[in-house]
Amino acid sequence: MKRIYMINKNRRKGLGIALPVFLLFITATCDRDEVFEREQYKNVFALISESDNVSRKFHKLGEESVGYVAASLGGTNPTTKDIVVDLVEDQSLLDDFNKTNYDTDISKYGKPLPESKYDIDTYRFTIPAGEISGRLPIRIRPDGLSPDTAYFISLRVDSHSAYEVNPEKSFVLYRIRTKNYWAQADGNTNYSMRAKLRVQGSASELEMPGTKVMHPITQNKVRIMAGNETYESDVNVFNRFAIVLEIDEDHKVTITPYNNVEVTQVDGDPDFPNIFKIEDDGFKTYKTFLLRYDYKSGNTIYEMKEELRLEFSEDEDENE
Repeated sequence: MKRIYMINKNRRKGLGIALPVFLLFITATCDRDEVFEREQYKNVFALISESDNVSRKFHKLGEESVGYVAASLGGTNPTTKDIVVDLVEDQSLLDDFNKTNYDTDISKYGKPLPESKYDIDTYRFTIPAGEISGRLPIRIRPDGLSPDTAYFISLRVDSHSAYEVNPEKSFVLYRIRTKNYWAQADGNTNYSMRAKLRVQGSASELEMPGTKVMHPITQNKVRIMAGNETYESDVNVFNRFAIVLEIDEDHKVTITPYNNVEVTQVDGDPDFPNIFKIEDDGFKTYKTFLLRYDYKSGNTIYEMKEELRLEFSEDEDENE
């Protein structure tokens, strides 16, 4: 009684709240706590992806490999029933992704992965009772895919046998990216460059440090920009000034044009003998190219002597 009197007294002084309001506040708080606890204990599964619902995976050129669309289950209590999930391909998901991210810039649109490049034996997978994950295998054959195009398999949950699916994570865009031993097709394989450039007919030679972005083309071919040409993630630029390095089993390198550039391989230079090798300086290990070639830009022929190096770990390469 004394406690009620003090609350009412404070109300008369304008210092507190009325008892009915105070009780209403407590009741509402309890209701929110109960809802929170129910949500916390509820079993909900989601397809695993990044924030944009894209799952990005690298696949090695020259072979068929298996990737997975995976699901993860949340909730405090273990499930008592299998969750059988059926997926279905849905092109509209990629259409929405393209419009949201690129609007009318069609040149940047992602494309559906050609049907000849993958197999999905079944669109059904299971999250077994008491477990928190399940996955659907996809066999990918990446040979022939362009490093400059984004390829997707668009999948969404069509049905599930038990519990709930997170509606915001009920679909996934599985993006296929290519790689080989020397590079990955994400534009982030950057070799450090130590080069010497000379305009044909000139007596002077220019030292030219920098970096070069390398893309995989086939199992044993990569693409770089010729000489000191500026790199842009643009097919038209690649067509004008990119060259291809083909590495044979003996680590000898053959240099050819990617498309329109005029390039001539020059052999016989003992310091730049057109080879690939692994270097170990006792502290770090490097993938290294030593290249010698001439190429034409406009009306000028440039003579290039070029060392490209990329620090790497054999263990990391094997685990990718």
